Amino acid sequence: MENQLAKSSEERTFQYQDSLPSLPVPSLEESLKKYLESVKPFASEEEYKKTEAIVQKFQNGIGEKLQQKLLERAKEKRNWLEDWWLNVAYLDVRIPSQLHVNFGGAASHIEHYWPPKEGTQLERGSISLWHILNYWQLLRKEKLPVHKVGNTPLDMNQFRMLFSTCKVPGITRDSVINYFRTESEGHCPSHIAVMCRGRVFVFDVMHEGCLMTPPEILRQLTYIQKKCHSEPDGPGVAALTSEERTRWAKAREYLISLNPENLTMLEKIQSSLLVFCLDDGSPHVTPEDYSQVATKVLTGDPTVRWGDKSYNLISFSNGVFGCNCDHAPYDAMVIVSISYYVDQKIFESEGRWTGSDKVRDIPLPEELVFTVDEKVLNDINQAKAQYFKQASDLQLLVYAFTSFGKKLTKKKKLHPDTFVQLALQLAYYRLHGRPGCCYETAMTRYFYHGRTETVRSCTVEAVRWCQSMQDPSTSLFEQQHRMLEAFAKHNKMMKDCSTGKGFDRHLLGLSLIAKEKCLPVPELFTDPLFSRSGGGGNFVLSTSLIGYLRVQGVVVPMVHNGYGFFYHIRDDRFIVACTAWKSCPETDAEKLVQQTFRAFSDMMQLMDIAHL
Repeated sequence: MENQLAKSSEERTFQYQDSLPSLPVPSLEESLKKYLESVKPFASEEEYKKTEAIVQKFQNGIGEKLQQKLLERAKEKRNWLEDWWLNVAYLDVRIPSQLHVNFGGAASHIEHYWPPKEGTQLERGSISLWHILNYWQLLRKEKLPVHKVGNTPLDMNQFRMLFSTCKVPGITRDSVINYFRTESEGHCPSHIAVMCRGRVFVFDVMHEGCLMTPPEILRQLTYIQKKCHSEPDGPGVAALTSEERTRWAKAREYLISLNPENLTMLEKIQSSLLVFCLDDGSPHVTPEDYSQVATKVLTGDPTVRWGDKSYNLISFSNGVFGCNCDHAPYDAMVIVSISYYVDQKIFESEGRWTGSDKVRDIPLPEELVFTVDEKVLNDINQAKAQYFKQASDLQLLVYAFTSFGKKLTKKKKLHPDTFVQLALQLAYYRLHGRPGCCYETAMTRYFYHGRTETVRSCTVEAVRWCQSMQDPSTSLFEQQHRMLEAFAKHNKMMKDCSTGKGFDRHLLGLSLIAKEKCLPVPELFTDPLFSRSGGGGNFVLSTSLIGYLRVQGVVVPMVHNGYGFFYHIRDDRFIVACTAWKSCPETDAEKLVQQTFRAFSDMMQLMDIAHL
C-alpha cells in the first residue's frame, strides 16, 4: 500500500469497477461442512450430534430451496449481499450507533513530528486538514491509485463514501446519503463543518477555483475558536446523533417541524466533506500507550461531533488528533488509507507548511444557528446523559508490545496476523478457562462492491493447541506441532474467506431469503449452538487487523460479555486496542492484553526450539 499511495498513476481510481467479478454464492454443502467444524469447540459430543442432525435436515430440506432462491437473486445482482448487509448490520440496528457501531482511532503523528503540545491545535489542524483536502481532490480527479493484490484490482467503491456522506436516522431503518461526485460526474459539495463548544460552523474550502492553503484554513479555524471561547456555548444539537436511533429520528423530525431552516442546516452538515471537531480535551498519549486519547476519540464530547458522519476529524487542544467514523458506508481500510496518506505527508514535510503565508480575502465561516425550544433542549440533555452513562462503562486500552514485531514473525515463517489471532485465543483460554468464539474481519474486495466476511479464528486446531499449552505433560515439540497446525488452518480459512468461500455471510443470506419469503425460521438458526459459536453476531471476541502501517483503530465489543480487539502490526511491535464493558464482571481488557503479550513471548519461545 505504501508504494500505491506514494505514486500517482495513469489508472483511474474507479476504472475497474465494471469489470470486477460478481460476489459468488458458495456451495451449500461446503458452507454447512465449514459451519459444523466451527461449532465443534463449543459443543459436548451429544450437542454436536444434535446439531449435525439439524444441519443434515436443513441441507436435504429447506436449505436446498433457499439456496436456489439465493442463486436466483445472485443472477440479478452483481453483489447479492450488499443491500442486505447494509440494512442488517447497520441501518436496521436501533442501538446508539455513535458508541456501539462507530469506529475510531488516534493519529500517530505524536510518534514523529507532532508530540502533544498545548497551543498547537489550530496550526496543526489546518495542515492536517489541507492534506486531507488534497486526498479529496485526488479522489475527485480519480488519481488515487487502485488498490491491488499482485496485479488483481480490488473494489474501490467504498472510497466514494469517505467524503460528503452521512447516515440519516429513520423510525425503523436509517439511510445513507452520499453527495460525493468525481469531477467527470459533476458538482460535489466543497464545504466542511466545524464544531466547537456546542456550536456549528461551515465554510467552503475552495476559493476562486483553488483549494485554501493552511494559513487560510488557519484563519477560518481561529475565527471560529475565538468566537466560541468568548461567547456562550451553543445548545449542542450534535449530541442528538448519539441517541438510540428511533429516538434520534423522532427528535430530528420535531427539530425540522420547528423551522424549515433547521432542515437546510442539517443538510449542510450531512453534505459537508467532513466534520472538524475542536475538542477542548487534552488527552495524555505516548508511543507505548494510546489508551487515553483512544478513549476520548471513541467516547468524547458528543456536542462536538456528528455521530452519523462518515468522517469526524477530532482535534484536541494539545495538538493530538483522532477520527470517529460511522461504519455503515465503509470499512476501516478506507480510513486507514487516508490516515496513512496524511501521516506520510506530515512525516515528509516535518509537520510544517513551507508555502506562502499570504491569505486571500475569503468570506468568514457561517454559523448554523438552529431554532430550538424546551423540548429540543430536553432531548439534547437526555441524549448526553445516556451517552455519558454508557461511555463511562467502557474500559479501553491501547498498548504497544515492543519486544518484537512483524520482522521476527516473518523470519520464523509465521504469518503475523495469524500470530496475533492465535495469541489472542491462548490469552482468552488462559483467562476464562474455555475457548472464545471469535470474529476476524476478512475483506472480499476482489468482488464487485465486496466488503467483509467472517473468519472464525477459534478452530478445533487452535483449541487443541491452547489445551496443550496448559498441560505440563505436553512436550515443547508437541506444543509447537499443534501451534503450526493451528497456523495452517487459520491461513487457509483467511484465504477461503477473502476469495468468496466463507460461510457466515452465506448463512445470513439463506436466513434472510427465508424471512423475505415469510417462511418459518429454519431450526439451524434457533439451535443454541448457532449463537454460542458466534452466529447472529454473538462473538465474544470481535477482532480485526488494521494493517501493517502506523494507523490504529478501536471498537466496542459485539456482546456485553465480550471484547473488542483491534490491532496493527509493525516491523518492531504489535499495537493492541482492547475494549470491554466494566459492568460485566467476567471481562477485563487489561488482563486480556497482558495475557496476549505473554502469549506472544511463549509462541516465539516455541519457535526457538526448532533448531534443537
